[in-house]
Amino acid sequence: MSGTLILVCVILLVCVVFDFTNGFHDAANAIATSVATRALSPRAALTMAAIMNFIGALLGTGVAETIGSGIIDPSVGFDGLLVILGALIGAVTWNLITWWFGLPSSSSHALIGALAGAGVASATTVHWSVILDKVIIPMILSPAVGFIVAFVLMKIVLRLLANAPYRSTMHNFRHAQTVSAAAMALGHGLQDAQKTMGVVVMALVAGGYHEGMGIPLWVKLVAAAAISAGTYTGGWRIMKTLGQKIIDLDPARGFVAEGIAATVLYGTAFLWHAPISTTHTITCAIMGVGATKRRSAVRWGVAGNIVTAWIFTLPCAGLVGGAATALLRLIAL
Repeated sequence: MSGTLILVCVILLVCVVFDFTNGFHDAANAIATSVATRALSPRAALTMAAIMNFIGALLGTGVAETIGSGIIDPSVGFDGLLVILGALIGAVTWNLITWWFGLPSSSSHALIGALAGAGVASATTVHWSVILDKVIIPMILSPAVGFIVAFVLMKIVLRLLANAPYRSTMHNFRHAQTVSAAAMALGHGLQDAQKTMGVVVMALVAGGYHEGMGIPLWVKLVAAAAISAGTYTGGWRIMKTLGQKIIDLDPARGFVAEGIAATVLYGTAFLWHAPISTTHTITCAIMGVGATKRRSAVRWGVAGNIVTAWIFTLPCAGLVGGAATALLRLIAL
């Protein structure tokens, strides 16, 4: 077996590990609100999220193509594969660090930052204009849209239901959250599993085993299975942060937050092909619905810690990805 083929196999394995960590890191995105409001039991929520993640992963390829060909242009051959492997090591490392501290950072931005860092460390072409258009601008807009729209819609819901009996209304919203959580999980699979597909195809092209950016069916199935398995294991540390530490959620606010976040995910995936952060979107939607109670209802100190993790994700993952790439290339010399 040639060294190139071995390295492609190693990258495929690391891609599966990254996709798995993405799943358990981001499981909270889809179900934290439903678990916090007792709309679903934790195990039922995780099972539903895993299934919807798998289905969502098979629904499109636009985001995968952006990741696979739009961030960096690794050279064909062994050195190009080292760059990709270094980027994956950076992304997985940052995912594990933020998971350990219970911070809902973005797996998407960890991967993109690590790819850019690996590109800089190896003098590989980095498409900064694509990163600006498809990453930085959506990184700013999607959380802002999630917060504002969730705030406005929640205000409308509160006004419409001002005279409705509280207990039965919350009971109905608790049932509705099953649908909104499923929609959120579908959007998570649509967005996040595709990023791994893009990296796998990038590695196949760099290794000379694939042409173009078409996503083979087996790649889709592997990515879908890995993220679903990771989701099923559950990211309990982050789930507690999203579901309990930002605000005290009720079923109505949970439903609105999940519905708005899912809508943003679908729009950016199908219309913009932008790899946005499901974490950023749902977190800001939760803040938006929470702010309708009163300003002090949102625990802004916790929110500040989360935003700090967001800000540092791209550069820190880039530094780790760049360092890993430089070390791998040095060892290979």
